[in-house]
Amino acid sequence: MPFEPSLEDAIEILARLVAFDTVSERSNLALIDYVRDHLAGLGVASELIESPDGAKANLFATIGPREGGGIGLSGHTDVVPVEGQSWQSDPFTLTRRGDRLYGRGACDMKGFLACALAAVPLFQAQPLRRPIHLLFSYDEEVGCMGVIPMVAELGKRLPKPAMVIVGEPTSMQVVDAHKGAARYHTRITGREAHSSMAHLGVNAIHCAAQLIAHMREIEAALETPDIARRFAPPRTTLHVGRIEGGTALNIVPRTCAFEWEVRPLPGVHASDIVADLERFAAEQVLPAMHAVDPDTGIETAIVNDIPAFLVASDAEVVSLARSLSGRNETRAVSYMTEAPRFQEGGLEAVVVCGPGDIAQAHAPDEFIAISEIERCLGFMARLARWAAA
Repeated sequence: MPFEPSLEDAIEILARLVAFDTVSERSNLALIDYVRDHLAGLGVASELIESPDGAKANLFATIGPREGGGIGLSGHTDVVPVEGQSWQSDPFTLTRRGDRLYGRGACDMKGFLACALAAVPLFQAQPLRRPIHLLFSYDEEVGCMGVIPMVAELGKRLPKPAMVIVGEPTSMQVVDAHKGAARYHTRITGREAHSSMAHLGVNAIHCAAQLIAHMREIEAALETPDIARRFAPPRTTLHVGRIEGGTALNIVPRTCAFEWEVRPLPGVHASDIVADLERFAAEQVLPAMHAVDPDTGIETAIVNDIPAFLVASDAEVVSLARSLSGRNETRAVSYMTEAPRFQEGGLEAVVVCGPGDIAQAHAPDEFIAISEIERCLGFMARLARWAAA
């Protein structure tokens, strides 16, 4: 019986996974079919949870006892686009240069998926007393939405793990907290007028500027809890990423729209920030707009809301992940993962730990170091022994 999963197998599987163009706007079914066939060849059955339109699917599989409990290994199959990026090699062909493996998704996060799949024969070779579940999802990159229907089936159609490890790239460090990400679209409807008679119009861009300036004030006034010191930057942040409005310089602009986000610390609710902005709009902006034209207005729509993630420091999943990774400490990060989606579904015991450096995620010439694959395979070997103990 091998001591660790095969590095060669992991790299071969990673090459197959990278070759599937699973940019979020496209289907992931070809990759899911490959994974299902790969597992079937090892005697492991899979269940698919399809998207409402049938164009994508989650995959769930269990090695060991077909029951709840044990550990879930969770990862997403979609990747971000490559358009507009300069790559030295085909992003959908895994390319080795030195001790690095290049390709879109090699780091985020098909490297983890490949390690989990390469470890299946080792899992099978152990007399597992606790099951190891594989949870492969879609549409993480567009709001962590795809995993939601799979989480809803845990404990019903699917066995419910006792704990979950989300294998996002953390350089195999154990992440027990991360910020959330709530995204919004605000649209201001003013009134057009000739710029020489600006008092007859309602300048939507000016109104947007008032709102954006107040957002900066909201950010500055937010309390800084003790947990903030674990994050970089050490606060909840508000960010306007895109704005458009107006038609010509000599026309008072009728419309302006901007897209913005909140990255809340654990314990901070983005909905409270939206409520603050809406109060300001109602009290300080809209009265002047309506005085000119009652048909003017401000509308804010939610695009997506992923809450912050925090797991209890004394949770078993934290101590287990530290033991498996050989780490004595945990860390907090400012990027988001699917971890809170499990907590929303009633599975609190979640940590984030996987191979690769997050700095490589989404970048041109994305890569994962082979040493990271090796460390993750060692993690899987120790997980197998834990599940058999």
